[in-house]
Amino acid sequence: MAPFLESVKSFADVPITDAGVDTLAFLEAAEGLVRIFDLLGSTAFAVVQSDLRGNIEKVRARYNAAPTQSATLEQLVENEKGEKKRTATEGLMWLLRGLSFTCKGLQNAQNNRTEELSTAFTKSYEVTLKKFHNFVVKGVFSVAMKACPYRADFYKKLAADPAGGPPVPDDKLNDELNKWLAGLENILTRVEAFYEKGGYGKGL
Repeated sequence: MAPFLESVKSFADVPITDAGVDTLAFLEAAEGLVRIFDLLGSTAFAVVQSDLRGNIEKVRARYNAAPTQSATLEQLVENEKGEKKRTATEGLMWLLRGLSFTCKGLQNAQNNRTEELSTAFTKSYEVTLKKFHNFVVKGVFSVAMKACPYRADFYKKLAADPAGGPPVPDDKLNDELNKWLAGLENILTRVEAFYEKGGYGKGL
């Protein structure tokens, strides 16, 4: 076993070509990100994990059904365009929103070392998911934010080696986390712009 960021695929390592973002590598990295909520250690985040996993599965199912037409996220969405039900297109759209929430929350924590996670994620929720949620879901997220662990405890888990080895030094952990988040932000910006330009999210 290795410290968390060494045990998951980094978004910084997801190939991006002229054809777009590599679908399988992106899904692998997204599955790794879902596991970060285990480190947050609260059952309140189960709804977030479940939502992310469900949307990953929708995109993966489309890839498995039409792999040659779905090599990149952009090709997958483009090739599903003419179909009556665009399950993967909608799933990816919601997956991007959930990843954006997580990305911004962690970036807030990285940019302000005195800020507790509950504050960092609440600020992120305000600018990412909140506008898409009804009263009930907003309440669920409000509970989840309050249940965030202390910042120090979360970073300790992030740095820990489950096999009992020495923890990752702070400077290395911050470098790796920043690289991981920058890779994710780059993908989010790119694919969100693709959705916007092509109007792929309309009617979903």
